[in-house]
Amino acid sequence: MCFDEMTLADGEVRRVYSKIARWLANTPADRLSSRRAQAELLFRRIGITFAVYGENDSQERLIPFDIIPRVMLRSEWAALEAGLVQRVKALNLFLGDVYSGQEILKTGRVPSDLVLQNPQFRKEMMGRRVPHDIYVHIGGIDVVRTGESDFYVLEDNVRTPSGVSYMLENREVMMRLLPDLFAEHRVAPVENYPDLLLASLRSVAPLSTRGEPTIAVLTPGRFNSAYYEHSFLADKLGVELVEGRDLHVDDDCVYMLTTQGPKRVDVIYRRIDDDFIDPEVFRPDSILGVPGLMRAYLAGNVTLANAVGAGVADDKAIYTYMPEIIDFYLGEKAILNNVPTWRCREADALKYVLEHLSELVVKEVNGSGGYGMLVGPHASKAEIELFAAKIAKDPDNFIAQPTLALSTSPTFFPSGVAPRHVDLRPFILTGKNDIRVVPGGLTRVALKEKSLVVNSSQGGGTKDTWVVDDKIFEDARQTQGSMQDQSAVA
Repeated sequence: MCFDEMTLADGEVRRVYSKIARWLANTPADRLSSRRAQAELLFRRIGITFAVYGENDSQERLIPFDIIPRVMLRSEWAALEAGLVQRVKALNLFLGDVYSGQEILKTGRVPSDLVLQNPQFRKEMMGRRVPHDIYVHIGGIDVVRTGESDFYVLEDNVRTPSGVSYMLENREVMMRLLPDLFAEHRVAPVENYPDLLLASLRSVAPLSTRGEPTIAVLTPGRFNSAYYEHSFLADKLGVELVEGRDLHVDDDCVYMLTTQGPKRVDVIYRRIDDDFIDPEVFRPDSILGVPGLMRAYLAGNVTLANAVGAGVADDKAIYTYMPEIIDFYLGEKAILNNVPTWRCREADALKYVLEHLSELVVKEVNGSGGYGMLVGPHASKAEIELFAAKIAKDPDNFIAQPTLALSTSPTFFPSGVAPRHVDLRPFILTGKNDIRVVPGGLTRVALKEKSLVVNSSQGGGTKDTWVVDDKIFEDARQTQGSMQDQSAVA
């Protein structure tokens, strides 16, 4: 039995959803359908789309949007936020260490081969300090809920985490379509995310920067599946969206072509993976990057967000050591727990996983987007046998986790409202002097009944995430009590 975020086991509606429940009870299904159709029309006009690589039909598609928001109390969010800040702080310290003294590897708290043989480990970064010692400027930490106060981190996304444009557009659409319901909840804002991101990026400009830093968003181009988000963020930040061909390096400084001539760039919010960012250092066949960019970066003349080499901390095998990493660098117990995980590289764990594949979720260490994954309880016998052979051939490349009972949130369908499993991707910004978490994040929802896969590439959708003030429910309770007292006196 999974935790339903709106309705308790006895049928009682949780107080945080009391206003939503009343709204649903008073709103005819055809009106909800109309609102959903309006939302889809708005998204089409805005142009918020994504593409799925490898499909014969490569047309841009809308991510399905659910009109019913996911709601959390501010008190619930506060505990989650503290855990996210702690985690990103530890990840930055971990990355700074593995590219310098490697103290955590010397102690054996994290196996050396998991780092040094990791395909995302960049030896070019060894002994090099990044501006302000920040590696993870923008983090997207995937979180799942299994109970009233039980949150687990599913994975850490610290290379080029995506999805923030959907968070912002979902909010804008909800404010347009349901202004009264929105106002009634006193929802914490997310629309200031671009301002927070811009301030964070400005704060990490190189020490050599003179005056106001020049910032640019570096995209692989319009054929990238997340290109909409790249252009959206550049527009919201008020900075230039550039491709590799728009930049060049001269005397170890990066310049951008403009109508007024070359302009020096101080901070690059890059949405290109390490392998393609500089053909002089990484893939020589890359036409997406900037020749000489790494020279400018290692000379300290430009900041790259996120840092080159941060992908080591994006690895699902490293993820399993996060409690040890937090303890090693911060001397603290992890506020947010990991999902219990079996490392198939370990003999006992491998034996257990192969014997219980039908019960487990198995993931490739470097997989993403819901690909390279087996959901045992929903897999066929043939799929399980195929995965068993893959794991046996290369056990180091896999981890396994129990099939968590992900929480469900009410979701609208033409046939009515039904619970569907959800996860949450909050976005964490690290600047020179602080770490900020935007209250809410991107809720992803598995639209297929009983499915646990929320990724858009696998048929999932999104919801707006509302973090609301506890006080509005206390006020409502007091008002109701006062009305009852007046009625009794009358």
